[in-house]
Amino acid sequence: MAVVDDVIIGVDPHKLSATIEVVNRRGLLVGAGRFTTDKSGYREMRRYVAVWPKRLWAVEGSGGAGRPLAQRLLEAGEPVVDVPAKLAARARLFDTGHNRKTDALDAHSIAMVAVRTSNLRQLSTDPSPEALRMLADRRDELSHLRVQTVNRLQRLLSELVPGKAKRDLSALQAKAILAAVRPRDIAGKTRRRMAAEQLADLVVVDAKLKRIKAELKAEIAARGSTLMEIAGVGPAGAARILADVGDVTRFADRNRFASWTGTAPIDASSGEQIRHRLSRAGNRRMNHVLHIAAIVQLRHDTPGRAYFLRKLAAGKTRMEALRCLKRRLSDVVYRHLVADATTLTDDHDELAGASPGGHSGAALQSSAVDSHPNIDTSDQPLPGPAAKTLPAAAPGRKTTNRRRLEPAY
Repeated sequence: MAVVDDVIIGVDPHKLSATIEVVNRRGLLVGAGRFTTDKSGYREMRRYVAVWPKRLWAVEGSGGAGRPLAQRLLEAGEPVVDVPAKLAARARLFDTGHNRKTDALDAHSIAMVAVRTSNLRQLSTDPSPEALRMLADRRDELSHLRVQTVNRLQRLLSELVPGKAKRDLSALQAKAILAAVRPRDIAGKTRRRMAAEQLADLVVVDAKLKRIKAELKAEIAARGSTLMEIAGVGPAGAARILADVGDVTRFADRNRFASWTGTAPIDASSGEQIRHRLSRAGNRRMNHVLHIAAIVQLRHDTPGRAYFLRKLAAGKTRMEALRCLKRRLSDVVYRHLVADATTLTDDHDELAGASPGGHSGAALQSSAVDSHPNIDTSDQPLPGPAAKTLPAAAPGRKTTNRRRLEPAY
């Protein structure tokens, strides 16, 4: 019989199986096992760990292969933290002296990361971010499908009407082009029929994209988010940000947030030479959202475009200026997230009759509390602990109106 104690259960998840290792708070092994992911295997795993009533599940890749198991555990009321794959790989290398992978070694390294790391992301039982994530994923899939459909339609139309190509082809434009074509040979008739089928698929995809865009917009409005006030951030981008960020207070300040989005440059200085290089780390989906927002701002008369032109005038290349703009947009997104979180907390405290203290999260020097922040495009993520970013409000303060944030470039 196992000794009842606080334990951490490291989980190496796969599609058809899950390998677990149970360690106590001192990192000593107290149990292990391999279970299938079907209903019987899940029940057997839950029975196995029932002897440890105080337990914490550490799941690697809770946003990917580990998502189904993590969601089942959350629905059962179990506390679950997410262990990044990079941290697990480092722990495996340091603990074993080599980087050979087995399911048992992976489960052990995941558990040890949870033992030694206090700020792992706690997964939430709130279904709203998960619903937003699924909608954002579906929208991305439909967008990719539309690109493929348009490319196929463009190829067929270029064969039916040589020398005539339309960039950014819409369904109405394709219908007009196709209506003017009347081939007489069997190959031309087949080609026209296939183009008509692709056109019908494009109409269906466009209708689905329109519906899901409206649904995303309604979900974001229901959450009280101000992200769509940022030029270049639409319903799909705002949903992706909200779904991937979750609780913004897990980021100590805007620099940590920029490091997570992959927009903070990496210090590559050596001796007297001071330089920074592009970071390819971080959440690439978030980086893509910021990249799209930057491109949209460059195409219109926005503060972001003025900032970009100032960087060009200062001697930076176009790519360097674009990276600076993405870094600044990361700060703008962070300010909106912090302000939204503060407003929601204040509204909740006011409705509950509690103290409007708010929660902890942004530094006093950050732009969350200063409309004219003093920020530099080459700010680096701080190596040490940062100050809290959402200070408690003064006694008696009430926030009934949403603060409108304007991007400060």
